[in-house]
Amino acid sequence: MSIFHPHTFHIPVMGLSYTIDSPIRIAHLGISSVVSITDDELTERMRAFYCKKFLLPYREITKKCSDYRAERIKAYLNLMNEVVTQKFQQFKEELSENKQALNQYISLLPDTSELKNGLQKLIGEGLHMKEQVKKYLADHFIPGTIDVNIMTKVDKENYEKGKQLPITFNDAHASLRGFAESNLNSSVVLSAGMNPRLYSYFEQFPAFYPDADGHLQKKIILKVSDFRSAMIQGNFLAKKGLWVSEYRIESGLNCGGHAFATDGFLFGPILEEFKAKKEQLVQSAHELMIKALETKNLPVPQQPLALKITAQGGVGTAEEHSFLLNHYQIDSVGWGSPFLLVPEATSVDEETRTLLAKAEEDDFYLSNISPLGVPFNTVKGMSNDLWKQKRIKDNKAGSSCPKKFLALNKEYDAEGMCTASKKYQDIKLAELEQQKKTLSEKAIEQKKAEIFEKACLCVGLANASYLENGMEIKGQQQGVVICPGPNLAYFDKIISLADMVKHIYGKNNIIADNNRPNMFIKELQMYVEHLKKGIAESGEAMTAIQTKKWTGFKDNLQKGIDYYKELFAQTHFFTGEKEQLQRQLEMYSLQLNEVKL
Repeated sequence: MSIFHPHTFHIPVMGLSYTIDSPIRIAHLGISSVVSITDDELTERMRAFYCKKFLLPYREITKKCSDYRAERIKAYLNLMNEVVTQKFQQFKEELSENKQALNQYISLLPDTSELKNGLQKLIGEGLHMKEQVKKYLADHFIPGTIDVNIMTKVDKENYEKGKQLPITFNDAHASLRGFAESNLNSSVVLSAGMNPRLYSYFEQFPAFYPDADGHLQKKIILKVSDFRSAMIQGNFLAKKGLWVSEYRIESGLNCGGHAFATDGFLFGPILEEFKAKKEQLVQSAHELMIKALETKNLPVPQQPLALKITAQGGVGTAEEHSFLLNHYQIDSVGWGSPFLLVPEATSVDEETRTLLAKAEEDDFYLSNISPLGVPFNTVKGMSNDLWKQKRIKDNKAGSSCPKKFLALNKEYDAEGMCTASKKYQDIKLAELEQQKKTLSEKAIEQKKAEIFEKACLCVGLANASYLENGMEIKGQQQGVVICPGPNLAYFDKIISLADMVKHIYGKNNIIADNNRPNMFIKELQMYVEHLKKGIAESGEAMTAIQTKKWTGFKDNLQKGIDYYKELFAQTHFFTGEKEQLQRQLEMYSLQLNEVKL
């Protein structure tokens, strides 16, 4: 019996709340998505909401529970699994009994889908269709996966009555425990880089080790930006007997949320390296994993386990989607930001969704609002900006910091403070007051702006779900923070799920702007701007280390341009824009030559 994955795309995690219930909305259609499990308060409130909606029993998990964070996350994931399973069974029944519904579903599948081809064959034969379709779906059709995301760096230590709790109660550790103890058979996506302590914690959970048949109950996905990072992290886990089932490659800058720029390595060359060295990645990890499993006296698979390579970041057309699948042999393509305009798939309040639909290219920008100190993609006009400015005007700058997930700065408090909090910003403003005699008025205003720029992401990234579902928002008014990638600028209206899926597969086109740049060119533009900005900020007093960094960065960009020139000249994709692509590459090459260190 062969299981067919219906779709060649997935929806990555977006913010804290934007995909918090996406599996409930779309997993029964065979579409996989990723849920953030950072905010246990959000998961608990969403569990209460859906228990009421689906008439399921609900018992609140309060903070009086000793392991409330992990228990809340586990309970919500179990609820989602129960709801998705029920909706999937109902959907299969509908497909087997309603020919119109079956034809509509088939129309959403890519032409390469084996599931689609099998169903069309049954319809063509027409004999005992209901029972045949029912059996075929039972044998071959599975729902989309309910995957979860953990930002490895958001792993704050927790305290009780001033005493630090054991490391297993750290935020990311507790999130992992909640997933590991849930009844999901899916994957955890680890993003934001390597956290050796958290990676070592995986060893405590048998579900992450292969059984005698080489089956993994729970899988590990690493979000990475280059091959070297993938090899290091994958081998680190393999030495513990743990297998990475997927490497999810994300564009360094042409993405949503936090942007982790590479050292000038562009998306295309990175994907090419993964394609060329995939077997090296597999064999290296397999050999290390075998040794570790033998040491632990656990079942040892004779053959390497399955490994997927997926990609995401800035994809916006069916041709780009198809190119990634065919040229780089990608297993699935992540479509994130465009789905923020699809009410059937993501959780976004009406005001924010309208803002995104109307936003133009210049409205999307890379900001410094994240307390993590990492550049953060966002859009002008967010309601969070309005409330933040009001507090600044009223001399009440900063957030009350009710959740403290990003209270990671220990400059003034051993337990950690968030740089967006009022407590932290008051201290910084007081320090600045003492420097008035030594700094110019312009310098003072600049430093104030840097202090005030930080936003409360913990609340701002969660509020959209509460607003969309009419749920009460308690505490200080923060409005909504949203984190789309720049690719969303070319989508200008609210979109139905059917239209978005058809767009992905080239059955229609929902992009009105004919001037949208190719995804590779857009990323190159962002990297050139990043280089210029980095050099400008270094100033005339650039150190030898900075000079070496930016020289290498510039060289890597030029190598990327040379790679694209050859790629676009040879590929049978992008035929209608080849001359334009070559002109754009030449333009950015000239711009690089003009950059002086």
